[in-house]
Amino acid sequence: MLVTRLLQCSLVASFWGLASAGHMNRMGSKCVITPGGEGVDDSQAIVDAFGQCGHNGHIEFQNATYHIERAMNTTGLVNCTVDIKGTLLWGTDIQYWLKNSLPLGYQNQSSAWFLGGTGLRVRGFGYGTIDGNGQIWYDYTKGVSNLPGKPHSLTIWKTKNSVFEGLRFVKSQMWTMTIAHSEDVLLENIFVSSRSSNGYPARNTDGADTLASNRITFRGWEIDNGDDSIALKANSTNILMENMVLRGGLGIAMGSIGQYNGVYEYIENVVARNITCIGTRYAGYIKTWTGIQQSYPPNGGGGGTGVVRNITWKDFHLIDVYQQPVQLTQCTSFSGATGGCDTSTLQISDVTWGPMTGNITYNILARLQCSGAAPCQNVRFDGMDGIKVNGTGARIKCSNVATPIGFNCTEGL
Repeated sequence: MLVTRLLQCSLVASFWGLASAGHMNRMGSKCVITPGGEGVDDSQAIVDAFGQCGHNGHIEFQNATYHIERAMNTTGLVNCTVDIKGTLLWGTDIQYWLKNSLPLGYQNQSSAWFLGGTGLRVRGFGYGTIDGNGQIWYDYTKGVSNLPGKPHSLTIWKTKNSVFEGLRFVKSQMWTMTIAHSEDVLLENIFVSSRSSNGYPARNTDGADTLASNRITFRGWEIDNGDDSIALKANSTNILMENMVLRGGLGIAMGSIGQYNGVYEYIENVVARNITCIGTRYAGYIKTWTGIQQSYPPNGGGGGTGVVRNITWKDFHLIDVYQQPVQLTQCTSFSGATGGCDTSTLQISDVTWGPMTGNITYNILARLQCSGAAPCQNVRFDGMDGIKVNGTGARIKCSNVATPIGFNCTEGL
């Protein structure tokens, strides 16, 4: 009798455990994922859905919360539509993520989710959300940069001819989204909000980063974060950013590159246009490492070479940008290290800022610190005189700008 009762209890417990687990229902080529509820890991059901419907199929997340407690790799997809109608909430087990996030093979960067393939359409409808649970990370790191294993919310990996639209990203753990080794990708109408709710900064919460990618378009984004609004990393080419609102971050960055000693890297053919910057540090800026290696990546390095060329920031409207809208430095080095600002051989050329309108809260319009070993060529200001500065006269501070066009340097660096 006792054995029978124990068996019955075991069966009931098994039933309830199964009922509470996230699961996937397949109907032809469509997989619908149902979350298991609070305290349940839905990651396996999600991976199963991509495995069964990731080729010429349709995957649907319902209007509910999905708890993601494990790293996910759903790559190699073909002609797949992914509808995210709910919230994907990353788990809070910091030690798990530090040990198990998926490496990108660049710096020490890693990710919670690799998603990729050919012919993807990922839709959020304006409310589908990826929530990184980032506040626990801001509190844990206490402002320390580039903690090994701290994951990006999403990495778009080896993806071609694809569209991502209508998604929301909140409280990202690290970089919000990385587009890596990808080509011909449109990212449209995307909202990013990663701000700390206390005194610990939301450091490294870039809105998006590109790496070794070509023909990527960002359109209709709104970004409110604590680091680069968008940053183009090594070997990014033919990038368009347009019709965007940036709040509180650092602005649109080229780099940093040149971090790896003896490695050639490039950023070429970039346009950022029709952008509103509200309380950002800069509008558009370039950052490369010194030509002398000091310590090692991710927080140290230098000695790399390459080019940054054919870059344009135009039709920007500035509202209370709180440092200079134009920033260029070839002086990036290991935290606390100084010197070496004239040592980089990485060549910056054919760069245009403007037209821009609006106001800044300081009186420095530009700070251009080019390397003496490779002075900047063809740096142009076009219609920058419409910016209202705080004080009298717009200061332009320069070093090693070989061919300034449309402006005169007012003082050195």
